[in-house]
Amino acid sequence: MSITRRLGDSPRQRGSLTGETCPDLFELSDGSFAVIGTDRTDDLDGMLPADAARADYERIVVISRDTLLRAKRDIPDA
Repeated sequence: MSITRRLGDSPRQRGSLTGETCPDLFELSDGSFAVIGTDRTDDLDGMLPADAARADYERIVVISRDTLLRAKRDIPDA
């Protein structure tokens, strides 16, 4: 598996000049997606809806609204 492409603008294009705030989205060669974001598992795990679950090896990652909205144009419909 490898990174095929970035979805949306780079962190620098979104205004991150320090490299400290760099949420990012990538499409992988197997068609799945990778997310760089802030690990908020401890804060949000107990708030998941009753029909949602998280495996021990999964984390809840938060990205900014701006990051996702800028990536929207690159997310395939199917």
